[in-house]
Amino acid sequence: MIDEKQRLTLSGEVDSIVFKSETSAYGVIMLDTGDDLESVTGSLADVQAGEMITVEGYYENNAKYGLQFRAEVCYPQLPASTEGIFKYLSSGVIKGLKAKVARRIVDLFGEESFDVIENDYMKLTQVEGISKKTAKKIHDGFAETNKVRSLLTFLKNHGISADYGYRAWNNWGEHALEMIQSNPYVLCSPLVALSFEEADTLARKLGIAADSEHRIAAYMEFLLNKQAEDGNTAMPITTLGKQTTDRLGVTSEQFKQALRSRLDDEMLFCYEIDRKKHIMLRSLFTAESFIARRLCLMRQLTYDTQTDFSAVIDLEEQNNGIKYEKTQREAINLALSKGFLVLTGGPGTGKTTTLNAIISLYQQQGLEVFICAPTGRAAKRISDLTGFEAKTIHRLLEAQYVSDGFTHFKKNENDMLDCDALIIDEMSMVDAQLFEAVLRAVSINCKLVLVGDSNQLPSVSAGNVLKDIIDSGAMSVVRLTEVFRQAERSKIVVNAHRIVEGEPVDLSDRSQDSDFYFMQRTDPAGVSALVCDLFGKRLPEKYHISPMLDMQLITPTHMGPAGTAELNKTLQQLLNPKAAGKSEIKSHGTIFRTGDKVMQIRNDYQIQWKRKTDDGGEESGAGIINGDIGYIEKVNKLLGICEINFDGRVAVYSTSLLENIVLAYAITVHKSQGSEFDYVVVTLYGGSERLYYRNLLYTAVTRAKKMLIVVGSTALFNKMIRSSNRNTRITALKPMIQELAGEDDDTEL
Repeated sequence: MIDEKQRLTLSGEVDSIVFKSETSAYGVIMLDTGDDLESVTGSLADVQAGEMITVEGYYENNAKYGLQFRAEVCYPQLPASTEGIFKYLSSGVIKGLKAKVARRIVDLFGEESFDVIENDYMKLTQVEGISKKTAKKIHDGFAETNKVRSLLTFLKNHGISADYGYRAWNNWGEHALEMIQSNPYVLCSPLVALSFEEADTLARKLGIAADSEHRIAAYMEFLLNKQAEDGNTAMPITTLGKQTTDRLGVTSEQFKQALRSRLDDEMLFCYEIDRKKHIMLRSLFTAESFIARRLCLMRQLTYDTQTDFSAVIDLEEQNNGIKYEKTQREAINLALSKGFLVLTGGPGTGKTTTLNAIISLYQQQGLEVFICAPTGRAAKRISDLTGFEAKTIHRLLEAQYVSDGFTHFKKNENDMLDCDALIIDEMSMVDAQLFEAVLRAVSINCKLVLVGDSNQLPSVSAGNVLKDIIDSGAMSVVRLTEVFRQAERSKIVVNAHRIVEGEPVDLSDRSQDSDFYFMQRTDPAGVSALVCDLFGKRLPEKYHISPMLDMQLITPTHMGPAGTAELNKTLQQLLNPKAAGKSEIKSHGTIFRTGDKVMQIRNDYQIQWKRKTDDGGEESGAGIINGDIGYIEKVNKLLGICEINFDGRVAVYSTSLLENIVLAYAITVHKSQGSEFDYVVVTLYGGSERLYYRNLLYTAVTRAKKMLIVVGSTALFNKMIRSSNRNTRITALKPMIQELAGEDDDTEL
C-alpha cells in the first residue's frame, strides 16, 4: 500500500514524454526507474526523453490516470548510455535534428556524441547528411538547451520552481542566468513574479549585501505591487520610505538613493497628490497618465456643439411611448451634441431607458455603435436590457494569451476598433490598465459613453476610474437621481438608496407585498439552517421557482462557516446530492457532479466552446471569462472531463482546466458585481471586518431584481451602513485630469 503523502525520491531514465504544456513548465513523463515505469507529473517541461533525472515528491491518485508521482523537485542530468543519448537527441530538443540523423551521430560517436557536439562540432560533418551549416546549428541548439538546463537546474537547486525559470528564459534568453546571479531580485519583476521573500532568500545564499540597492529597489516595488493588489495606483513616499527602512534595516539615505535610481531609470514615477509626493509603478503611471491625456484631448475635440436635439428626443418619445424626465433629456442631448458622457445613477433611476434612447439616436445618425461590459454576465445583462449586441471588453479588444503570462490585445492604436461610438456599461468594474487598453483602441473622435454606478464596488484590479472621472469635475457627467414611480414601490430600490446615503433601513418590515426581508441569525448553524430552508423549500414552493436557475446566494467572504466554501458544500448536498446515475469527478479538493452550478474564476481565452444557433446549426468560438456562471451537463470520469454549459456555450473541461472552476451555489459579492438575479439571499456573518462596509452592502443589495432576503446580524447590517470609508483608494487619475483640464471647468449636470 503506497502512502500518497510520504515524500519519496525516484531516479531513472525518461522513457517518453506524455504531455508538455506550451504555456507553462507543466509536463507528464514516463520514468524508467529500473524496477518499474512510473508516470510522473510536475514542472517537467524541460525534461527530454533519454535523460537521467532524480525527482522528489509524493504519489497522488488522479481521477483519470490513476496513481501518479507528483514531482516537486527535479534534478536533471544528461544521459550517459548510447541509447539514452539517441533518445535525447531525437526527442526534438534540438530543432531540426531528425531521428535518423541523430541515430547516425550516435552510431559514429557513441558515448562521446555530446562532447563532439559541444566542443568539436565540425566533426559532425563526417556524418552523412550534415553540412558545416547544419553542424553549427546542432552545436548552437545544444548550447541553448544547456543554458536553459543550467538556468532551471540552478533555480531548482535553490528551491525555485521551473515555472519561474521558463518565464525568465522567455524574457531574457541566454542572459537570464547571468542576470539572476548578479541580481536575484530581477526575478521579482512582473515578467517573472517571484515573491520578494524567495528572491531575498536566494540573494542571501549568493552573498548579496543587505543594503544592496537592488534589494532596496525590489522591496519598494514589492510594496507598490501589494498596494496595487488592494486597488491603489500610488503610495505616499513617506509610507514607502518608513516601511522599506523598517523591514530591510537600511538608512533613510540608502532608501532615497535607491529611489532616485529607479526614478532616473523611469521604472518608478513620482506624482503629487493632494500636495504630497506619491510613488507609482511605471505600468500604473503610464495607464493613468494616458487616460488623463486621452480623455482631455477627446474633451477638446468633441466640444459641445450647443445643438438642441429636443425635437429629435420628442420624436423618440413618441415612437417608444416613453416620457423622459428632465435629466434624462439632458443626458441624451449631451450624448448627441458633445459625444462624451458619463451616465451614472442608482437603481430605478432610468439609466437603461436613457441608454436605449442614446443608442437608438446614434444609429439613426448612421453611426456604428459598439457596446461592451467588463464581464460576460454584465455584457449579457445589458444586451438583454437594450436589445443590442454587447461583448465583453476583452472579447471586443480581441484579447490574446501569450507565453509571458500577460493579456495582450489585438485591437490597439495600430489596429483600432471600427466604431463611431463606444458604450461601456458597469464602468465601476473597469480598472486603470483595462481602460487604457480601451482608449488605445478607439479613434480620438469616437463618441464615448460610460455608464455605471460609482457607489458600487470599484474594480478588483488597481484604479478607481469611474469615480475619479466623475470627481475630477472636468468631464461631462450626468447624474440620474429621480427614482421612477414603479421603482419607488420596490423596497430593494428604496433601501439601496438609503444605504448609499448612510441612512438607517427599517429591517422590521414583514408585509406580504415587500421584496426586501431581513432575517436575524447570529450563529453559523442558524445561518446555514435558514439558507437551506430558503433554498430547499420555502422560496421554491411559495414562488414556484428553481433554486438553481432563479436564486443566488451571495456572501462577503470565502472563508468561515458562512463563507462560500462551506455554503457551497451545504447547498450542493441539498440541491444536487450524490445519486445513482450522476457521475462526478474530484479536482483540487472539490467534487464536481452532473447538474452542479459552477463559475469560471479566471479568464481563459483559449478554451473552445460550441453553441446551437436559432436556425438549428452550430456556432463555435473560444474564451470563457472570469465570472461566467454555468451548469455541468456531463461528467465522464473515465476520460476525466466535464461538459459545462455557459448560457448556451458548451465547453469541455479536462481535469487540469477544472482548477479554474468553483461551485457557484454561493458566490462572493465581488464575483456577483455586474450580474442580477431574480431572487437573492445575502448572508452577513463571519470573515474579516475589512469586508463589511457600505459599498459592499449596497452592491449586494442591488444584485436582486424580484426579492432580496438578508440573513445575519442587525448590528452588523447597521455597522456596514455606517462604514463609509472602506472604498477609499489612492489613485492619481483625478488630479491628472484636473491638471490637464483645469480645475475651474465643472461640466457636471
